[in-house]
Amino acid sequence: MPNRLAQATSPYLLQHAENPVDWWPWEDAAFEEARRRDVPVLLSVGYSACHWCHVMAHESFEDGPTADFLNSHFVSVKVDREERPDVDAVYMEAVQAATGQGGWPMTVFLTPDAEPFYFGTYYPPEPRHGMPSFRQVLQGVGQAWAERRDEVTEVAGKIVRDLAGREISYGDARPPGEAELGQALLGLTREYDPQRGGFGGAPKFPPSMVVEFLLRHHARTGAGGALEMARDTCERMARGGIYDQLGGGFARYSVDREWVVPHFEKMLYDNALLCRVYAHLWRATGSDLARRVALETADFMVRELRTAEGGFASALDADSDDGTGRHVEGAYYVWTPAQLTEVLGADDAALAAQYFGVTEEGTFEHGSSVLQLPQQEGLFDAERIASVRERLLAARDGRPAPARDDKVVAAWNGLAIAALAETGAYFERPDLVEAAVAAADLLVRLHLDEQARLFRTSKDGRAGANAGVLEDYADVAEGFLSLASVTGEGVWLDFAGLLLDHVLTRFTDESGSLYDTAADAEQLIRRPQDPTDNATPSGWTAAAGALLSYAAHTGSEPHRTAAEHALGVVKALGPRVPRFVGWGLAAAEALLDGPREVAVVGPGLDDSATKGLHRTALLGTAPGAVVAFGAEGSDEFPLLADRPLVDGAPAAYVCRNFTCDAPTTDPERLRAALHAALSS
Repeated sequence: MPNRLAQATSPYLLQHAENPVDWWPWEDAAFEEARRRDVPVLLSVGYSACHWCHVMAHESFEDGPTADFLNSHFVSVKVDREERPDVDAVYMEAVQAATGQGGWPMTVFLTPDAEPFYFGTYYPPEPRHGMPSFRQVLQGVGQAWAERRDEVTEVAGKIVRDLAGREISYGDARPPGEAELGQALLGLTREYDPQRGGFGGAPKFPPSMVVEFLLRHHARTGAGGALEMARDTCERMARGGIYDQLGGGFARYSVDREWVVPHFEKMLYDNALLCRVYAHLWRATGSDLARRVALETADFMVRELRTAEGGFASALDADSDDGTGRHVEGAYYVWTPAQLTEVLGADDAALAAQYFGVTEEGTFEHGSSVLQLPQQEGLFDAERIASVRERLLAARDGRPAPARDDKVVAAWNGLAIAALAETGAYFERPDLVEAAVAAADLLVRLHLDEQARLFRTSKDGRAGANAGVLEDYADVAEGFLSLASVTGEGVWLDFAGLLLDHVLTRFTDESGSLYDTAADAEQLIRRPQDPTDNATPSGWTAAAGALLSYAAHTGSEPHRTAAEHALGVVKALGPRVPRFVGWGLAAAEALLDGPREVAVVGPGLDDSATKGLHRTALLGTAPGAVVAFGAEGSDEFPLLADRPLVDGAPAAYVCRNFTCDAPTTDPERLRAALHAALSS
């Protein structure tokens, strides 16, 4: 019989709707029930593509005796961290403070007042590797609640007080300058892995936001080392197993330093960020590899993540059926030599094994290999390789596919909109721009209410009940701003302004500090506030970048001032932890460069001269440059005001720091004006 999760919009919660555990969603009624029964709350947090979440669910939450014990002694609350990042952030901070580590599934025991007192992550069904079993934990917590209540409430109160004392020391209200950005680059150089690309050791995550900073820093200063780190990291990832060599798109991270074996889940946010990174790398270098990866990743998102409503689903699972009924991580993606031979025949299988690095021993489990593109001598027949790839992909399409989390998350769709709009414009793929517009239309129709407040998620055309957090407002604004520059439709600038007004009024305090939840949002035990980038730009740094771009488009002083104040935290963090504030450093590069404001005036993109100037403007590498285009006299964009044609011809106007160049009708002169290091 389904439990209370049966009405959820989260695929992760729906996966638990048939559990014998009497799950509650996160809601006041659950805590009222815990008070009524005088029992503690089990809070279990995970997400649909999380491998160990599935394992714990199968071992414990689907087990009848375990469920009976839970139902008798606890109120059990299940949370999708992707729907409620605020709940996840607050309790993950407590877990990390108490244990020194965190992760998912996250298992936290709370008082009926939602105060945490015992923490963990995955618990096995039997004691192993020094870990107690889940049943032992439940029994111990239940006994402590029954027999040592004063001690439990004292611990919970102390944890809440400690969390309340962790308010961010804002530091300087001024943004970083040359010195801090130079220190950040030096810090990244120290942590760079010159043999393998990327930063740090295993597990190794794609550093998309850091690469954006490196590309912008190179564009502004000409620093060759910054471009080299960006280019080499992108090439190593694209040649590694973290990249899907058949279908395009990136897995979440590599379990090793060499990018060989991924954790196979594919997330929308990673692919949106990396699609944009590779497009920007191509813009800076003309790299054929960067072009190919940007387009293949964009095509992957549209082909495999686009929903029927026009939005983009959150993720593809790491696990899938291996053909025997068992769900195994990576089963959909890996190959043995025998499987290659079965699909390709002996000769082409030998070629594929050499080309993709498939060995008899295997690079993954049970003699299977993750496909890579190892560096090797000699040339390969391009047509034969294309045929091999096409046949392997067709064969793989016949395997049981990984499950898809169809939940549409506003923030991640904002990132996808920006990536698809720009990639489509750079490579003259109007279908990608159309996909970006369709996703933006869905967000406006379904995720925005009459006051331009955002709902964080939707599924199957139905908006979820959870309020948008700072990253939703900031990333959707970022996507709309990119769409405005690419399409010339000023309505997207208007929508971005509505969202950013909420950032100014509901997410910012009097000092300029930003919070992840709105002032009028549900009050948790602490108001979450994290300026560091993780898998995605933090709401704080994403807001800084979007506020800065909007100010450049409109001349709005409040938005510019808010961006500068928000970047004060980057001045403090950039030199110390540059790997974890890459998007903030990228926004700071835009601020140092102006950013430049480009207005292209002409009859429309049907006119070749106008189209040439517009495309040249979009391909400029000046950090964070904003582009507006439209007809003479148009009121679509503030930057078009008082911008006439030049001798009847389409023209481009470039301004920076309250100073404007003479208008030009020549794309080459415009190109020179927008390559920052050459024209600073």
